[in-house]
Amino acid sequence: MFDNEDGGTVARNGSGAAAGFNRVGRGDLGYSPKQVEKFMEAARAYLRNTSSAEPVTSHQVRSVAFDAVRGGYDAGQVDAALDRLEDALARRERDELIDREGEDAWLHEVGHLASVLRARLLRPDGDRFRRPSKNGAPSYNPRDVDDLCHRLLNYLEHDAVMSADDVRTAVFRTVTGRDGYEETQVDAFLDRCVELIAKIA
Repeated sequence: MFDNEDGGTVARNGSGAAAGFNRVGRGDLGYSPKQVEKFMEAARAYLRNTSSAEPVTSHQVRSVAFDAVRGGYDAGQVDAALDRLEDALARRERDELIDREGEDAWLHEVGHLASVLRARLLRPDGDRFRRPSKNGAPSYNPRDVDDLCHRLLNYLEHDAVMSADDVRTAVFRTVTGRDGYEETQVDAFLDRCVELIAKIA
């Protein structure tokens, strides 16, 4: 998502060779190629087990943001590559934890996160998230968010089929002010849901 039309910060909504990304038109905003390439190269070096590489975590991939520049890389293509990278790192983190501390440690970690998420998912419709503090602020349609929460609860409690991409690509209608759920709290919660699904997948 672009914060403004003049080149502000670009946040992910959600690995490949950076050189493979298409650029948007000269007058359109895309992700900063330099920043994308720097981040992707660091991630590839880590995945290749390069001795001097700094660790890159799945959380870092999920939260990375790039500046918006004219003629930059296509955001959809970069986001898709970042989603794949996040999944790969999550699998690696899971395997390393199991190798280091045993499967019980991984099960404990997954169980704890699932318990935290389930507590909010079990709240009544319309009461799962706080309302925006500012009148007139954009917010998410509660019914849309609650519908996704029902699917997540079925995933946790009844083994319903669900992928991290189902959460990443979820779209909610926008309402005004206190009629909706505060966007930042919903986004933060869904990030944790993606984290959990990636750990299990």
